[in-house]
Amino acid sequence: MINDFYKHMSPRAEEERMRMEVVDRIERVIKDLWPTADVQVFGSFSTGLYLPTSDIDLVVFGNWENLPLWTLEEALRKKNVTDENSIKVLDKATVPIIKLTDFRTEVKVDISFNVKNGVKAALLIKDYKKKYPVLPKLVLVLKQFLLQRDLNEVFTGGIGSYSLFLMAVSFLQLHYREDACSPNANVGVLLIEFFELYGRHFNYLKTGIRIKDGGSYVAKDEFQKNTDLYRPSMLFIEDPLAPDNDVGRSSYGVLQVKQAFDYAYVVLNHAVSPIAKYYPNNESESILGRIIRVTQEVAEYRDWITKLWGPQSQNEPALNGNDVTLLVKPQQLDECNNNLTEEVTASRSKSSSNSSSLVSSSSSTVSSSSDVVSFVTLVRTKTTI
Repeated sequence: MINDFYKHMSPRAEEERMRMEVVDRIERVIKDLWPTADVQVFGSFSTGLYLPTSDIDLVVFGNWENLPLWTLEEALRKKNVTDENSIKVLDKATVPIIKLTDFRTEVKVDISFNVKNGVKAALLIKDYKKKYPVLPKLVLVLKQFLLQRDLNEVFTGGIGSYSLFLMAVSFLQLHYREDACSPNANVGVLLIEFFELYGRHFNYLKTGIRIKDGGSYVAKDEFQKNTDLYRPSMLFIEDPLAPDNDVGRSSYGVLQVKQAFDYAYVVLNHAVSPIAKYYPNNESESILGRIIRVTQEVAEYRDWITKLWGPQSQNEPALNGNDVTLLVKPQQLDECNNNLTEEVTASRSKSSSNSSSLVSSSSSTVSSSSDVVSFVTLVRTKTTI
């Protein structure tokens, strides 16, 4: 089921073309203002891990004494790329950005200036996608889950794409299943266990996440003693590209996310239990469909995109959006299967695991499971969802 969802929601060729057109339109405005400026795409569009309604992240590199946020905002309005009701300048944010909605396509765009880590992060994400083939499927489902609950925007206290990706990487790094990095790993079981970890067992008050050097958990108290940084945030995620940067510091609504993850764990765990076949809606509702939905509005939006940016002929291959090198001709990849099946394929087998609790920093290991993370012994029916 997750495989079908992934194929259905993966970027289509026409969606790639439409987004490239948006990038080109904005880049022309920027080049008119500053001919030597360098515009680069990062974030989910560059890594292929984006949903049909996801933002495009752009960064502009150039030499300015003060960031020209308002200058670009005015130019974008005058060129009719956007209008005054759908553009905002967040000049007081930790990373000042311009947020806008493209007038023609309704695609949302975030524009920052001289921020190098975004582009580096895109390369890092691509490397981890190769190491853990299940990551794209896991992350796409999680992004949809957070999106439909309005918990996906850092601007409103939710968990952004980069933080979510690092949480998923950490989960796989420290997972007790030997097949977690295998292309044939049961992503349905992994999804349930992701929800279980971050919805039930992860101690957000005292534990931080680190993915460097194979991954570890960080005791926040130890981290604070060894650095000059402010007290770590509720969701502390050490940026692998800049250890002094706490990626999750703006996710002040993380406890709401934790509650949502706990809810998803309960629902899915019940759905794969032996008694699930007796549920009234067992035949009419898929397992994955119990926690995520693709709305009619999204389906109609994708149909509209297909009509305007669709291929010239049915023989033209589509793109799946993975590892696209942007600002050049997109790669041509295998055509996606856009039919979301409602069938659940179940394979019954049992697996057990050892309990473990782990937190480590570069200099010490904390072993109290009540203070940090407690992985309970699991005996779970493997079910493809």
